[in-house]
Amino acid sequence: MKAFPTLLLTLLCLGCKSPSDPSPSIPDPVTPGGNGETRLTATAYTTTVGGKEFSESEITLGKPEDVNFYKVTLDGESYQTVDGFGFAITQASGSNLLLMPPSDRKAFLEELFSREKGHGSSLIRVCIGGSDFSLDEFTCCDTPGIEHFAMHPLDEEYVFPILDEILKINPGVKIIASPWSCPRWMKVSDSGGSYDAWTGGRLNPKYYQDYATYFVKWIQEMEKRGYPVMGVTLQNEPLNRGNSMSLYMSWEEQRDFIKTAVGPAFAAAGLKTKILVFDHNYNYDDIASEKDYPLKIYADDEASKYIAGSAWHNYGGNVATLDRVHSQYPDKEIYFTEASIGTWNYNDFGVQLLNDFRDIFLGTLGRFGKGVTLWNLMLDDEHKPYRPGGCGTCWGGVTISSKDHSIKRLTRNSQYYNVAHCSRVLQPGAVRLGTSGYTTAGLTYQWYRNPDGSYAALLLNEGTSQVQVNLVSGKASVACKVPARSIQSVLWKEE
Repeated sequence: MKAFPTLLLTLLCLGCKSPSDPSPSIPDPVTPGGNGETRLTATAYTTTVGGKEFSESEITLGKPEDVNFYKVTLDGESYQTVDGFGFAITQASGSNLLLMPPSDRKAFLEELFSREKGHGSSLIRVCIGGSDFSLDEFTCCDTPGIEHFAMHPLDEEYVFPILDEILKINPGVKIIASPWSCPRWMKVSDSGGSYDAWTGGRLNPKYYQDYATYFVKWIQEMEKRGYPVMGVTLQNEPLNRGNSMSLYMSWEEQRDFIKTAVGPAFAAAGLKTKILVFDHNYNYDDIASEKDYPLKIYADDEASKYIAGSAWHNYGGNVATLDRVHSQYPDKEIYFTEASIGTWNYNDFGVQLLNDFRDIFLGTLGRFGKGVTLWNLMLDDEHKPYRPGGCGTCWGGVTISSKDHSIKRLTRNSQYYNVAHCSRVLQPGAVRLGTSGYTTAGLTYQWYRNPDGSYAALLLNEGTSQVQVNLVSGKASVACKVPARSIQSVLWKEE
């Protein structure tokens, strides 16, 4: 596939006139359907800032030759394929889900993951060991010696049963996994001395081989259980010395760990799991020596040959960082793996809905991103459970009542709708397509082709008036009317 700059086109609103407009009123495209002819339709899903809804409507397909205004067409180019969208299944999420009545839990998981009955979410993130949203601090080898590796009982109790239910609903779900810390016995201080704490420290080069074996064993154990691990990052937020569990890993350390231990270990074990580097913020936490972290690792041929791509968070910096990453190494993949909402940024459902759809979803996908996972799928209305030293002000993609954990007391937050809109219309393997046509401030969109031949569009209207865009292919046209301050996803087949 050819690599081209992002093209997020925006289109003229109905209330605006250009000098070439022949009349003040532009009719919708003429649609087929007379004399018993079958009328093909597109399905549009819409969420506005004014309410937490996922409304569904039909758009009758028109004839391409009848469209002259607000027209956008395919330009013949194609870009990256997309794996999917979803949330992290942490122990915190799992514990809340398991407190739901089984019928409620099944209904919610089908709503989110089923391709037939729901949105079809197809990408999730899991933790390798504990995190700030586990029920304790731990790894899978807390007794010194890699021979003591074993999957942890807390994962067996709170994560694996949920994965079993999800994969029964949607066997095509893929997993990206990340550790928050190596075992404490593998850590050293900055000066190389002993370091026995969950927070901070560095990986002792003496244990590179053991820690590489740790990753191999974890992936193999997951796959034995039927959990497909598509990719791993080697450290969640490697520049973050805080958090309840963490490990500092500079780009040089991650490079050396990959080329001397992890890469060869994966190759020797025959693993197909992707290795993704970095897994942190766009601004590299403003550490000058760590700027261009993944690019510096890619520059080492011995390390780069084992690496599929990079992973990103948005707690600092701007998504435009990905422009440089892709332009320098267009063969390397890009995934967005974590963003959270909480009391610090979730004062307005509508603002967060639009901002995240623009920056995280359209922003990542328009820069050749292959997928998006957000942080906790579910927390309760007290932000729980979380670890001391972790985030006590975070919200999940959905909030469940701490009183009864009933689906009737479940609140779907902005992130839920962002994931739902993308998952509902983009199948795993969807290809982003190049377009050309009208532009205007306020509306951005992308057009895709799914593996089954259907088309999909993602649209964002940040303006205060409804806008229309006519998506016109060689066989049909789709008149998309996007309400003011809303997101919309559209799915259709042309024959």
